[in-house]
Amino acid sequence: MSDFSLHRGSAPLLVSLPHNGIELPSAIAATLTPAALRVPDTDWHMAHLYGFAVELGASVLVPRWSRYVVDLNRPPDGAALYPGRTETGLCPTETFAGEAIYQAGGAPGVFATAQRRARYWQPYHDALRDELTRLRAQFPRVLLWEGHSIRGRVPRLFAGELPDLNLGSADGLSCDARVQRAIDHALAAQHDYSYVINGRFKGGYITRHYGQPQQGVHALQLELAQRTYMDEDSFAWDGARATRLQGLLRALLQAGLMAVG
Repeated sequence: MSDFSLHRGSAPLLVSLPHNGIELPSAIAATLTPAALRVPDTDWHMAHLYGFAVELGASVLVPRWSRYVVDLNRPPDGAALYPGRTETGLCPTETFAGEAIYQAGGAPGVFATAQRRARYWQPYHDALRDELTRLRAQFPRVLLWEGHSIRGRVPRLFAGELPDLNLGSADGLSCDARVQRAIDHALAAQHDYSYVINGRFKGGYITRHYGQPQQGVHALQLELAQRTYMDEDSFAWDGARATRLQGLLRALLQAGLMAVG
């Protein structure tokens, strides 16, 4: 079985869902704590939520493995994305709640981390890069959309309650002003969800690294508060909430497609 699934679309749009994976290789699972085996920090149901994107012609890239194996949205050298703030690393050792991910002595050292980077991190990024290259060969401008979600309250990572939708463009560096304005206007036109632009979440490694508007790749990250489409305690999908949210997500992707077209 592959480390990821890739649907190749026909539009200048790639939806990347790097924290959707829930599987754990058996050798790694054997070293995890009971709390970590629930993989609570998963971006739950992202592939299901964005399932409509293929109808728009999007390419969709979805990993198999949990972020506890390796975090696909972190720099390969493990450098901090938000210096001075609490955040998890390339191979996290604590959950968002501060609980140990590994049993005593089980956390990966330098060598094991390098192995995981080569075995699990690199293939996803190779696929992402290759798909962007394929799309750029067909279109002058391409939109890379990073789909993420997190519990609305995570005191260890941020104060208070997160807005429903958290759009990041690395403070405007990962896409040009035209693309940013199109998404901003689509958010402003709706009144069902609270939102913020370049707030606590400005975009992770993928948005910052691959978003090169001068090269025709415009990247945006949307971090959703999970209450907008699921139950945050049981991790259960909420069909009514999700269907409502999908209408807005579709409008955002369509606005982005028009802006890069």
